[in-house]
Amino acid sequence: MTAESRRRASFWIVFGVATLLIAGVVSYLASSNPDGLDSTTLRGCEVVEIDGVEELRGECIAQHAEEHPLAASPLADYALEGRDGTGGLAGVIGVVVTVLVAGGLFWTIARFRTTSGQAHGD
Repeated sequence: MTAESRRRASFWIVFGVATLLIAGVVSYLASSNPDGLDSTTLRGCEVVEIDGVEELRGECIAQHAEEHPLAASPLADYALEGRDGTGGLAGVIGVVVTVLVAGGLFWTIARFRTTSGQAHGD
């Protein structure tokens, strides 16, 4: 193994460990009530609970929101099947799936470019 390939392997190992740590551990430090889009869409409304169901009172953008078609998917709401405390695991699964899909696409594109370059004499 050359020094260059050892450096490359070390980079990917450190990158992988750091990515999984961020997705699996640091995600638990994130706020469960972020001040971003949700709070902006709720401006002008009050959330009230009636018979165990949350309703909006007032005038706000959120009143026009509809359920997303993928809301029941396994990783919706940054959790596994909507269970509290599974955000880190959902993050790790998301990272692994993203790396596999992106890696597969990059590998396919690189292979295609290499074979098409050879076919054209480039």
